[in-house]
Amino acid sequence: MSDKNVEKKSGGKKIAFIIIGIIALLAIVITAYFTAVPDANPIKKKADSNVATAESDLAYIKDKGELVIGITIFEPMDYYDENGELTGFEVEFGKAVCEKLGVKPKFQEISWEAKETELSAKNIDCIWNGLTITEDRQAAMSISNPYMNNKQVIICNKANAEAFAKAGALEGKTVVAEKESYGEEIAQSEEYADFFGKANYVAVQDMKTALMEVKAGTADAAVIDYVTGIGSLGEGSDYADLAIVEKSFADEQYGIAFRKGSDVTAEVNKAIEELKADGTLKKIAEKYNLGEQLA
Repeated sequence: MSDKNVEKKSGGKKIAFIIIGIIALLAIVITAYFTAVPDANPIKKKADSNVATAESDLAYIKDKGELVIGITIFEPMDYYDENGELTGFEVEFGKAVCEKLGVKPKFQEISWEAKETELSAKNIDCIWNGLTITEDRQAAMSISNPYMNNKQVIICNKANAEAFAKAGALEGKTVVAEKESYGEEIAQSEEYADFFGKANYVAVQDMKTALMEVKAGTADAAVIDYVTGIGSLGEGSDYADLAIVEKSFADEQYGIAFRKGSDVTAEVNKAIEELKADGTLKKIAEKYNLGEQLA
């Protein structure tokens, strides 16, 4: 090989090494820049945000500064007063817990039928609306400690209250309950077929609608929460002509549902215990005639 060829080959190697060195230097500079200024990398920023959300539901809620509470409208839990203001036991309860958490409550009406979908999609952060604790719901969601005792009862016109307390009296009658509610489960349950098995069952949008159907005479009876019954019926109410039948079904308890694995649940349980200890929760409950129902 001639000296010129050797020199030419040597020169080519030098150029190659220089190019490699420049590329390496650029890589170091770029890496240092994005390390020093993390917000300059939108991909990394988005990934970090997703990781934080996945790891801590509490951090996600505190970061946005509000707890979105999924509700439906029914007395005495969540309803509008004569001034059009949202009020009720769970509204005041929710505000008190949120104050403990250091966030603002945002009450959002939902379809009860779609409650779990709304929760998993993060359209809401919890279901706080007289939610009965069941094994299926505990398997699908993270549920707080019980805060209220409840049961399912029949509501009907006062004239039928005594008769409807007996098995078989609802045969051929129209019975309504809120769709996807525990009342619906009771009305369709084999366990209580002697009461509801031969009735004509119709699902309705919510418990308020169920009461309206009975009041209007388009339904003979409704299966609803006892808590709703004592909060909605009575002298001076819109349903003064209705009564709670002296026969109850399925003792149960209410809880607040969060996303499965959520770390918010433990913080809310802690807040509830503090509100019980200082008497705040009892005071709120008694305001809505629910003091004896507290768990």
